[in-house]
Amino acid sequence: MARQEAKPVRAVRDATAETEGAAAVAPAVQLSPAERAARGKAARAEVPRGTHGEWAPAPGRPDPIELLEQQAATRVPELVPIRYGRMLVSPFTFYRGGALIMASDLAATPRSGLHVQLCGDAHLSNFGVFGTPERNLVFDINDFDETYPGPWEWDLKRLTASLVVAGRDRGYSAAQRGEIVLAAAEEYGTAMRGFAGKSNLEVWYARVDIESAIAGFRRQLSARQLARGDAALAKARTKDRLRSFSKLTEVVDGKSRIISDPPLIVPIDELMGSDWQGVENELRSDFRDYRITLESDRRQLLERYQLAHVARKVVGVGSVGTRAWIALLIGRDASDPVFLQIKEAQPSVLEPFLGSSAYDNCGQRVVAGQRLMQTASDLFLGWLRREKGLDGRQRDFYVRQLSDWKGSAEIDVMRYRGMVAYGRLCAWTLARAHARSGDSIAIASYVGAGHRFHQAIAAFSEAYADQNERDYSLLVDAVKSGRLEATTGL
Repeated sequence: MARQEAKPVRAVRDATAETEGAAAVAPAVQLSPAERAARGKAARAEVPRGTHGEWAPAPGRPDPIELLEQQAATRVPELVPIRYGRMLVSPFTFYRGGALIMASDLAATPRSGLHVQLCGDAHLSNFGVFGTPERNLVFDINDFDETYPGPWEWDLKRLTASLVVAGRDRGYSAAQRGEIVLAAAEEYGTAMRGFAGKSNLEVWYARVDIESAIAGFRRQLSARQLARGDAALAKARTKDRLRSFSKLTEVVDGKSRIISDPPLIVPIDELMGSDWQGVENELRSDFRDYRITLESDRRQLLERYQLAHVARKVVGVGSVGTRAWIALLIGRDASDPVFLQIKEAQPSVLEPFLGSSAYDNCGQRVVAGQRLMQTASDLFLGWLRREKGLDGRQRDFYVRQLSDWKGSAEIDVMRYRGMVAYGRLCAWTLARAHARSGDSIAIASYVGAGHRFHQAIAAFSEAYADQNERDYSLLVDAVKSGRLEATTGL
């Protein structure tokens, strides 16, 4: 993949702050708060804040369809048309699946030089609620497939552009979209200034208790929107292991088995035929390796469960075609199930533009980034490597629970005022995630308290939404011409 012409990429890790396995730049401990603030202001001179509003395709910009085809080359061939079909639904679903396209574009834009652990795909549908191990319901980023150290503004631009793309999909006016994006950008800056004034532990402990967050938005939302939010929370609490068990399994010869629903869910015995038992035995061995990546107490808990069945399951939009499995585990009896998702981790879409990863195992990269950015991570979050996958190649995976009080905002029915509030919530959450790994004082100093940076972000977001629509049209044309095959309705 060719690099875009851009300012030289600064070192992702600072030698004064790097530790074994470090995932992002931490503030240099020898610098005082005043010196760190000066660092942020100095970055303004090198990369003026107004330049972040600029967007135009770089000379020699890669063909977006070629980038998608490059990704398809490493995916399950029969599933790739499903990915294209899901991206065809709208410019917004195209945007969700186009993380590599935007990463390539962002590589050609100005960079502040201040780095954090990035989500890498921080669009508004990659935030949501989930249950913590302490059984609290929190709001946080929930997708880390592309997590990587890099410029903090890349995540923010990915988020704010998604607000514009979704706003157009919902029919919001240009003025309304502008207000939504400005509100999100301002919230990010305000939150970062707040974190800049907190101690390290205060930043680490900060989180969004979702019920408290909704209470804080009560003046901004209508009674109907509040009722919808309360219903969504209630629904999230029902999305647990028992619901998945009742929905996804059946009893065959006295044993619980995952129900076949091809091509979206295909049990391993159906996928592999007579060879399935050998593969299942290999998976049991892989599980022993995965256990080692857990904390000792969680490892002991997992050992109380036995692997009962495995199936391939299609997930998401951008992830479709990567190898994703669900594993049914049974504990003390059939009323004590756990579903684990075993999802392939490939190199981050950011890696070609930011240098080699600190991690040899892509699954470990995902887990390390998730643990660093989230306030609380899944009880069974870990990673494994299959030395010989079903296609005979080495594959990396990360593991987590399939469902544990998970819920997401209903973007396709969200009204304008609700989107303003939701954008703010996502922006605060993103700032908090960045503050855990990066220099909040320097970033806050760079952004400043005025509106110059916010307005630049708003201008970029509208311009990039235009680009996204042009790229979406290319996908439509590629399918119509037969260059790409798309399966719709799945």
